[in-house]
Amino acid sequence: MRRSSQTPPAPRRPPQPEARGGAGGLWLHGLHAVAAALANPARRLKRLLVTEDAEAALAARLDGRWRVAPERVERGRFATFLPEDAVHQGAALLVEPLPNLTLDRAVEHGTGPVLVLDQVTDPRNIGAILRSAAAFGASALVMQDRHAPPETGALARAASGALEIVPVVRVVNLARALDELKKAGLWVVGLAGEAPVTLAQSGLGGRRVALVLGAEGDGMRRLTREGCDELCRLPIAPEMESLNVSAAAAVALYELGRK
Repeated sequence: MRRSSQTPPAPRRPPQPEARGGAGGLWLHGLHAVAAALANPARRLKRLLVTEDAEAALAARLDGRWRVAPERVERGRFATFLPEDAVHQGAALLVEPLPNLTLDRAVEHGTGPVLVLDQVTDPRNIGAILRSAAAFGASALVMQDRHAPPETGALARAASGALEIVPVVRVVNLARALDELKKAGLWVVGLAGEAPVTLAQSGLGGRRVALVLGAEGDGMRRLTREGCDELCRLPIAPEMESLNVSAAAAVALYELGRK
């Protein structure tokens, strides 16, 4: 058989999951996440890739005030460095991760409740929780550093811009963090399905709350439960055992906001 003299095409490089853009950098994608990061003075920016339509959409949101010059690319370019299922809407921003605030500074960020997550590991759940936290005026989100996902494009997209609004604090020891919150004057309330009273019945009016949510399935760990001042539940129908943790966070934050 006669061999072709043509050189076979080089294989395409597969998309890189949550591609990192060099040391310490990550790609945010999606119009909401990118626009919020561009508007956040605390976010260090490196590179912005946009399609023509996405550039126009971002320019309208930012009133033309770019903190980094946009680079126009074709839509197919994003497949070379974003995950295959990334819904990028024609915009990707290379950034450095946000600095980790200390717990005391995060508490001082506002006067609203503080959310504490005990081994919640799904980045999309955490992004959705951040979105609710921003919507209902939470001051900060606290997670244990070893048992929580890193900052990623998927988390930022699920947060729909809230990652740039609500401070995220990563701590080494969650039990110690609960003690610090108590010393700062917060009443630590854990959500547990078997708690004797509902959040509405707990009489929290006038108190600033640190709301603790555990992982789906396992819930809060024993030491975390023991570190709570009080356990409360959400009143859900008996046919349902529990809510998704992000849905529970939204309902609980709304209830706290009514008090």
